[in-house]
Amino acid sequence: MRTINKLTFAISLALSISFGSCQQNNGKGGKVTVDEFETLLNKTSDAQLIDVRTAEEYNGGHLKNAKNIDANSADFSTQITGFDKSKPVFVYCLSGGRSSSAANEMRKAGFTTVYEMPGMLAWNNAGKEVVTGTTANAAAAPTGLSLEAYMQKVNSPKYVLVDFNATWCKPCKQLAPILEKISKDKADKLTLIAIDSDENPELCQAKNIESIPFLELYKDGKLVWEHKGFITEAELLKATGL
Repeated sequence: MRTINKLTFAISLALSISFGSCQQNNGKGGKVTVDEFETLLNKTSDAQLIDVRTAEEYNGGHLKNAKNIDANSADFSTQITGFDKSKPVFVYCLSGGRSSSAANEMRKAGFTTVYEMPGMLAWNNAGKEVVTGTTANAAAAPTGLSLEAYMQKVNSPKYVLVDFNATWCKPCKQLAPILEKISKDKADKLTLIAIDSDENPELCQAKNIESIPFLELYKDGKLVWEHKGFITEAELLKATGL
């Protein structure tokens, strides 16, 4: 009897997993990888592609055929009404934060299928196509610090703490005063460098940075510690030994 019950349970579990998988595959979008995002976008004839970064970010390089609506604009909820709620929507930003918020707002507004990708940082790192206007990004002039110039900046006998950030990034804004305080308290042995990821896309790509804030600590030009995301002062000091 127990054997039958176990068999029945196993079959039920398998069916529920299979059904759930089918629901997910047929379902309502969600977060996908860069490759999955590209594949789904290319095979969806009625796809609606939205870049939810600022106009400046968009002009600096975006996915082909993407429409730009700033997720932080006061009229975002009004602008999305111009899209068809019954057709798939593909949303992205720089590192996934704003696109996640935008996607959730669109779902609440009644959009049935919304896909999110990790962001332009991950897209660039994967070597995917980016356009600026009608010009391929590959033909565009390099912008920001080169990797060589960056390595020269961090080559110091003092510790060099590098903060990759962006003006629109809320965790970055929360982290900034913490880093400034640490740099003042440790001024005798530490230098703080802030890198705007929007102004240094090629450097971020060269270093495979896909989300911000992102911290690196160097000593004598050698990387001794790195961290992704927000961190408290106590956690940073304990992790680095500063």
